[in-house]
Amino acid sequence: MPHLLIQGVEHYYEWITQGNAERTPGKPVMVFIHGWAGSARYWRSTARALSDRYDCLLYDMRGFGRSQLQPDQQDAVLARGYELATFADDLAALLTALGLERVDINAHSMGASIAVFFLNRYPQRVNRAILTCNGIFEYDKAAFDAFYRFGGYVVKFRPPWLAHIPTMPRWFMARFLSRPIPAAEKQAFLQDFLDANYDIALGTIFTSVSQRATEVMPQEFAQITVPTLLVSGEKDQITPAELGRRAALLNFNLRYALIPNTGHFPMLEDAPTYLQAVRSFLAQQPGTTPPTPVPASAG
Repeated sequence: MPHLLIQGVEHYYEWITQGNAERTPGKPVMVFIHGWAGSARYWRSTARALSDRYDCLLYDMRGFGRSQLQPDQQDAVLARGYELATFADDLAALLTALGLERVDINAHSMGASIAVFFLNRYPQRVNRAILTCNGIFEYDKAAFDAFYRFGGYVVKFRPPWLAHIPTMPRWFMARFLSRPIPAAEKQAFLQDFLDANYDIALGTIFTSVSQRATEVMPQEFAQITVPTLLVSGEKDQITPAELGRRAALLNFNLRYALIPNTGHFPMLEDAPTYLQAVRSFLAQQPGTTPPTPVPASAG
């Protein structure tokens, strides 16, 4: 499995190309960013569908999936902290190591928040972006405190034997989905969660869902200068669609698409409709983004 040493961590990455051929010189590159406690694995089907247009780069973020911290790396890496902007810097370093100057981005959930920081810190490196299941939310101290307590318990209690309980993958994914996805995908999600580094998994809960995030993220969305599509799942319980709509209204560079009857993984729950919305956005020529963000239910 290919890895690159980025900011002290061996980062796993993979290429998905049309027909699994060698990369095509000059062909555009789309980078996929996964969400909290996930990995690049769940982006593979979307990347294959878009490989006619792009050579697709998938990678696992620091501490997740196959980008695990080694014992001798732990202290130095954790000293960097868990701010999402540092994960954006990791991506910039990865692209530089691979010799990639400009890319398109497709990011999901917490990965989409990281992508927003990347768009604003490195706008010269991005052509356009797709942010799936993300948005802005208001601070609620009681709700946030309860979330932290629950999240801390969930991250702490992750015995490996959970992966061997037949009903556990279905139970684990129930809150994330509105439509069924293949059993193998559910099992992979559970395994990624079990494999996530404890400190990073817990630390990113506190940085991605926080009072500071409610203050910073609206400003970050308002500053985006590259054409960007925000995609929500209509029945998403993790990042409700209304949060995506709010974000889209902050910036003329943002378009909005709602995927009906899907939850937190519309790219897997209704791939044809999700891809239709993405391809429609990508087909636009630069500079043709509508003058106001237009909520557009794809389907």
